[in-house]
Amino acid sequence: MTSFRWWFLAALAASVVKAEPVQLPGLKLPPSAAFHQSEVKELFVTSIEAYQTYAWGHDDLLPISKTFFDGRNGWGASIADAMGSMWIMGLTDWFEQAVNHTANTDFSISHTSDTVSLFETTIRFVGGFLSAYELSGEKYPILVEKAQDLADQMAYAWVGNQVIPYGYIDFASQQPTLATSNIAEAGTLTMEWNRLSQYTGNSTYQALAEGSVQHMIHMPTPLPSMPAQGINPANGKPVGGYVTWGGGSDSYFEYLIKYARLTNTDDNSYADAWLTAVDSSMKTLLKSSTVDDWLYLADYDDKKKIRHVGSHLACFYGGNWILGGKLTNNATVVNIGLQLTDACWNTYASTATGIGPEVFAYISSDGNYTGGTAPDQQHLDFYDQHGFYITAPDYILRPEVLESNFYAWRVTGDQKYFNNAVSAVASFKKYLPADVAYAGIYDVNNADSDKVDDMESFWFAEVLKYLYLTFDDPNHISLDEYVFNTECHPFKAPPAKSNYGSDSVPHIVPSQPFIPESAPLPAVSPISKLPLSLS
Repeated sequence: MTSFRWWFLAALAASVVKAEPVQLPGLKLPPSAAFHQSEVKELFVTSIEAYQTYAWGHDDLLPISKTFFDGRNGWGASIADAMGSMWIMGLTDWFEQAVNHTANTDFSISHTSDTVSLFETTIRFVGGFLSAYELSGEKYPILVEKAQDLADQMAYAWVGNQVIPYGYIDFASQQPTLATSNIAEAGTLTMEWNRLSQYTGNSTYQALAEGSVQHMIHMPTPLPSMPAQGINPANGKPVGGYVTWGGGSDSYFEYLIKYARLTNTDDNSYADAWLTAVDSSMKTLLKSSTVDDWLYLADYDDKKKIRHVGSHLACFYGGNWILGGKLTNNATVVNIGLQLTDACWNTYASTATGIGPEVFAYISSDGNYTGGTAPDQQHLDFYDQHGFYITAPDYILRPEVLESNFYAWRVTGDQKYFNNAVSAVASFKKYLPADVAYAGIYDVNNADSDKVDDMESFWFAEVLKYLYLTFDDPNHISLDEYVFNTECHPFKAPPAKSNYGSDSVPHIVPSQPFIPESAPLPAVSPISKLPLSLS
């Protein structure tokens, strides 16, 4: 890894004064783009029509049983997540219906007996409403009002003088659930709450979100600028020492560079922390497979051992490194981001369905330790062919591989990324159709797999939007003009600064010795429709 480290520092030292565009200038679409875009739009329309018939106003459509599931408090998560896509795809009649539903929904109370997730509600509802408000030319102020209704209740996640919010709130009692949180739950609020402050004139939302992230930027960490996954809101101390770019930590790192870009803040700590986390990752986590030399970011556990594991959730990191590398004028980081993206796409290209699994593992020169059972012969045989092996074979309509592929296409114009998107659409059309709409599958390496009876709202928000935009005019929702939240809701950004970050070398945040607490961690992205062994 020494060579990667050298390249990183050399590229930083050679940073130019004027930033280049993120997107490839003059990027041209292949002649087939319009056809493939129409295929994606058809997937969306088929899905939303089925949702309207069987689940309108509820959170998820269950496309096999033809009913609904309310896992996000019964507010209509699919509507909130679909609004931006509706506008971008020119489905204005659907958009008007979505706004009307939102206007007539009481978001000050949960419509189920569940507590409210600060993280999920922020990225899906608050982010979805505010992005839709912007995309539609700020013609529907009710969307800001409803986002504010939610944030006013979620603000009770901060107790007293605590800077770290709890992850769940009971809206009826306005009391949080007193439990351990993680850095993704507490650190993926800045973009949405900043934008809410901008449109309401109330700086409290921004201050709460920034305070949480600033604490995490400066807290003791197992690796420089890489906080442990768990955090105790009661005292702000780390819980355990697990470091990962995967679930429970992912969007904390994602938002460090995205928030710097969205706001053009003069506070360089966000970009500095991201750059240092990237540098730490290159020194410690960056691993290549012994077969085909695929590049991955490993996990680092409480015992300071490398875990050779990857996940669909973590595969956002390729796109994040591509974006961040462009913003910090670092071609090495961009190149590594592209290699990470290629490795994640290989998890799609290697299966019987052409769709990637939820969790996988690999072997690198330092071993095959995963923290679980060692690979069996079937795993090893698959690994010898593909450079990874599958440890959880389900696909629940996740977007991250296609997200990174979208960034790779817009930044490089390499035809292979366009072709990847074409391949994904073909696989989805072949293997995901359910009784109505589309559903995930339990085994991506089985062409006859049973289906998962759930159509998560991020199918509308992320999967179909990233695919649609891959086939769209690159000047529409340009990466030089918009920043996407972690649910693929785009926010309009000011013209970019010349560079993001304060130094020509990684900035190490001084901290006290890392002494974590021990406590149970919250489940990472649990999926109720999967067996416990898979979720």
